[in-house]
Amino acid sequence: MKGELALRVLSDIMGWDDERATEERRWLSLMSRLKYDGYQDFLAGVRFIESLATWLQQFESIEEREQAYAFVRDVLVYIGPAEMLRLVELFYPAVVERRLVRTVAETHDVPAYLVWANPVTTNAYNRLLRRTLFIGLSEGARLDLFRRANAGTVSNEQVLLATYVDAEKWKELLDKLRAELHDPAATFRFVYLIDDFSGSGTTFIRKKEDKWHGKLAMFRATVEDLLETHFDPELTVCVHHYLATDRAAGVLNTRHTEALNELGRSQWFPNVEFTFGTVLPRTFPIDRSPLTQAKEFVNLAKHYCDREDPLLKNKHFAEGGTKDAALGFANGALPLVLEHNTPNNSVAVLWAETPGNDGADGTPARHAMRPLFRRRQRHL
Repeated sequence: MKGELALRVLSDIMGWDDERATEERRWLSLMSRLKYDGYQDFLAGVRFIESLATWLQQFESIEEREQAYAFVRDVLVYIGPAEMLRLVELFYPAVVERRLVRTVAETHDVPAYLVWANPVTTNAYNRLLRRTLFIGLSEGARLDLFRRANAGTVSNEQVLLATYVDAEKWKELLDKLRAELHDPAATFRFVYLIDDFSGSGTTFIRKKEDKWHGKLAMFRATVEDLLETHFDPELTVCVHHYLATDRAAGVLNTRHTEALNELGRSQWFPNVEFTFGTVLPRTFPIDRSPLTQAKEFVNLAKHYCDREDPLLKNKHFAEGGTKDAALGFANGALPLVLEHNTPNNSVAVLWAETPGNDGADGTPARHAMRPLFRRRQRHL
């Protein structure tokens, strides 16, 4: 559909009069151009307005469609390329630099603001920075943007696009570190594990069947044989998410402490720190929001969820602690879309696509879900 045709169809679907249609078309055209049309998983030839028109048709009444539209207009949060780039650009000066300056200041017993005033501490900072590794936990880490933003400050030999690298690569990293620092005993002091978003903390760290799982446990297993040769005894693992929920920020710290107490320093990282570019407020989930538009959408999200579809009823969603995926993984209830993908912690009616069932085969009829922002699935 062309843009103008899609707008006319949308007006018919919503039952808008001319005055309302003119007002909404201005907003839709503006937001589509500025933000929503950049979503990476729209189908070919489809952009936001076309997707919105299709999505709204799954709601049966005009009243429900108005509630769904009000949710999109007033509640939905879309993190586009500009916002994500800003979070990436702030990561080094706002997080990494401050952490390293604090370490140098403590080591040399000087105030943090004097680190740059003394050649000795300035040199110590530069050496400590070189002893820092940056590792991406997914494509969402945006390490290409990170390297570009910090060209001349962070070298390519300090950046790994994934946690899994072979022994030869690890040897090369250590050899280059020692050669540049002119120190045959140099090791890595800080490791930054970087990801784009944490909605519940479950993917990063969780306990299942008396064992610890998740990205942090996987990284610990990956470097198990390298801890004595490649890393400082006081290694600090810094975990940075560009974006996280208030819930996840608390869960990550709590579960790390539990794992450390259970496994001990010999089987877990004793020094782990969590930082975030932005932490979404506690009232961000729609089932906690004070906004009327959010509260009204909770019932729609539950009613129009095809709970029996394999996409929304599988072992991965069960790990989130709920059998009902209507409010998203682990009942996240988020009204959130990221420009490269929609988190599964967001309400399922935003991103799920299911065939439904008309009940003709004797089974109960099931609603066919149509996504507004189609999600690229990583778990089936």
